[in-house]
Amino acid sequence: MDLLLFTLGFICIVIGIFGSFMPVLPGLSSCWVGLLLLYLTKAVENNYWVLGITLLITIVITILDYVIPSKGTKKFGGSSYGVWGTNIGLIVGILSPIPFGVIIGPFVGAFVGELIYDSKNHKRALKAATGSLLGFLASSFINFMFCIIFLGVFLHVTWEYRNILF
Repeated sequence: MDLLLFTLGFICIVIGIFGSFMPVLPGLSSCWVGLLLLYLTKAVENNYWVLGITLLITIVITILDYVIPSKGTKKFGGSSYGVWGTNIGLIVGILSPIPFGVIIGPFVGAFVGELIYDSKNHKRALKAATGSLLGFLASSFINFMFCIIFLGVFLHVTWEYRNILF
């Protein structure tokens, strides 16, 4: 049973790493489930501090995944229309079956939102949409980095309990 939980945990970690830059797959939350599965084995001693801290990090980063693109729009001079367009575009991009919808949605949403606010200033709309895109890329990078950190924790704990696990 321990080997099965370990294997499923490792698969979750790998899916999480790919999911950090492929929006179709779950990212950091999948990595956390992988850690949880590792700690559910009888071979590894439960460490609720590690699980609690990593869960808190997962929750905060997941919330930031939805906030950072909006902040990028605002930072690049977008109005509240652009921020709302980013958020609506993000939701539409997640729900739509088009490839890269989660990237295209916030960009187009910010652009359209800014055009609704000021239809004559295309340059400003493009700048705000670029801020949304850069915010998304920054969010993906943060997600990827924490997935790699979770992989490091997984490997460290596995190495620590290798004699009992295998």
